[in-house]
Amino acid sequence: MDVIELLKALFIGIVEGITEWLPISSTGHMILFNEFVKLEVSPAFWEMFLVVIQLGAILAVIILFFHKLNPLSKQKNAVQRRSTWVLWLKVIVACIPAAIIGILFDDWFEEHFFNATVVAIALIGYGIAYIVVERVNTKKEGIEASPMGSHTKKNPLVEDDELESLSFPRAILIGCFQCLAIIPGTSRSGSTILGARILGVSRQIAAEFSFFLAIPVMFGWSILKIFKAFIIDQISLTATEWGVFVVGIITAFGISVVAIKFLMGYIKKHSFEVFGWYRIVLGVIVLVFFAATGALFV
Repeated sequence: MDVIELLKALFIGIVEGITEWLPISSTGHMILFNEFVKLEVSPAFWEMFLVVIQLGAILAVIILFFHKLNPLSKQKNAVQRRSTWVLWLKVIVACIPAAIIGILFDDWFEEHFFNATVVAIALIGYGIAYIVVERVNTKKEGIEASPMGSHTKKNPLVEDDELESLSFPRAILIGCFQCLAIIPGTSRSGSTILGARILGVSRQIAAEFSFFLAIPVMFGWSILKIFKAFIIDQISLTATEWGVFVVGIITAFGISVVAIKFLMGYIKKHSFEVFGWYRIVLGVIVLVFFAATGALFV
């Protein structure tokens, strides 16, 4: 088993765990990371690994929000358990648009849009959108924000102070925004959080609902990739690839726990504006780097 490849998997797990939940695009980071740290694995394994590593990230959400997501908890009364079932129904219904778009067009979008130019444009475009949306919402909230989005008052923008009060129409619309994540560089969490904020959902609820939407989408996609790789394509992994598989998932889980806790704590006192600026900077870096290497449209 190659220790160097395991260290690479460790770094990839760190990148995945951070970028999967912060609205900064895991794709944008992965294409840059892959330019400098390439795993010595088969193309079939790499294609599967980039998706299946998300299982570790998803496990972090399930553990951190287990009580809130568990409709069978004995610590909940009948009304709370019913509300949890309704929450799951909202999540499932909101995932339907993205599931349909993903099944029909994922391969086509990956073939025609997966290049540095599209990723950079998406990073910059969404970055600008985040800055504009957060500043507009800040004015509505009557909060005097700092240049980096810091504030001191509680967010009074919407009626969605509790996740259970998120209406079905609004949940479905957020799910429609999730469809935009099919464009490389937009970020799944970036699309859903931005959509929720445009619809007037509070920062905490926007982030939490984005996390919950990821469970069926990412879990289902990972299972499909595993099924395709091992059952249909019947690939066999080397000892090193098995090691990369395990290290990547475990690392993604651990880092995801930290990233989610950080984000939920951060947005209690700050807006998402800083992530908008970060996306713009990263987008410019992607453009400059791939223009310099002559691979901007590859």
